[in-house]
Amino acid sequence: MTNEFPQALTIAGSDSDGSAGIEADLRSFFQCHVYGLVIQTTAVAGNSYGVFDRCSLPNDFIRSEFTNLASDFKIRAAKTGMLPDSQMISLVAEEYQKTDFGPLVVDPVIVSKHGAILMDEPGVNTLREKLLPLSTVITPNFKEAQALTELQIKDDQLIKQAAKKMQSWGAKNVMIKGAHNFESEQKSVRDFVLLADGSTFWLENDYVDTKRINGTGDTLSAIITAELAKGKNVKDAIIIANKNTYRALKQPINVGHQYGPINHWQIKEDLN
Repeated sequence: MTNEFPQALTIAGSDSDGSAGIEADLRSFFQCHVYGLVIQTTAVAGNSYGVFDRCSLPNDFIRSEFTNLASDFKIRAAKTGMLPDSQMISLVAEEYQKTDFGPLVVDPVIVSKHGAILMDEPGVNTLREKLLPLSTVITPNFKEAQALTELQIKDDQLIKQAAKKMQSWGAKNVMIKGAHNFESEQKSVRDFVLLADGSTFWLENDYVDTKRINGTGDTLSAIITAELAKGKNVKDAIIIANKNTYRALKQPINVGHQYGPINHWQIKEDLN
């Protein structure tokens, strides 16, 4: 029957070097055997050394993307990626509420792993007020969790407090990513998950010393979205995404001279 094949949507920016953004999302959807659709918000000019230019698509065009996809496809889950400013976040939140695109995974692209600021304070405030309450899952990295909650996270208890704070603002499920052992020499990466029912768990992987890290956050959130589109529950979707993203990070491909992509060929449809 028409539209019975699982479909997932990314609302994000296009990365010209292919390592992150829409390109990483679509690779992840493909490897998870989900058909991927796109609402493009921005375009980024960059390479493995960095981002050198970007531009946003017109608001009317983005609205048209929403309208035309909703009129034809049966999107079962969606995710956000790079939304560069307050105006764009407000637009996406407004348009999303007019559609039936299923559960929403919010990847709040605020601060890079290297500490680069990717969103200004008004954008953070709008994300917190308008997009976070729409999220089925929110997946901030450690620095983004601090920016959203305005907490100086120094231990596991404060990580839990930050997750509960985001949940109190409307996020149903929270996954805080990053290095949470607070050691000077990092040996592992621990992610904390707070589910809608109040239960919690940690996911831990060995630290991988590599510069091939571009697109890890996009990939993780995209796999969660793909698994939700196939009918998985949130806990299973998060666990599958964590395992697959670690596999893709641990076995990189040698592309670009500096911060290259992770290896999406390592993603398997189901790692249960």
